[in-house]
Amino acid sequence: MGKLPKRNDIPPWVGAPEVLKEPEVFQVQTGLLEAVFGPDGSRIPFVEQVGTVMLQMKGLETWDVAEVMVYGSYLCKFQTKWMLQSVA
Repeated sequence: MGKLPKRNDIPPWVGAPEVLKEPEVFQVQTGLLEAVFGPDGSRIPFVEQVGTVMLQMKGLETWDVAEVMVYGSYLCKFQTKWMLQSVA
């Protein structure tokens, strides 16, 4: 991965730019995204602040899945990824 995310509003709790270079990536069915993150992603800021991470989602054209990228320190990325996968 190695590239910094293109998002302009990097949350202050994420910390140093180095933690933005290696995200944890997993896939979620697009139908579950609203259940996990609320309508129009309304729960994303809450999940980011509680997990001290930054989330990015990207829809994949070939399947009915979205790629979720979790940026932050190693432990925070791991815990947030585990929590989101458990909920999904």
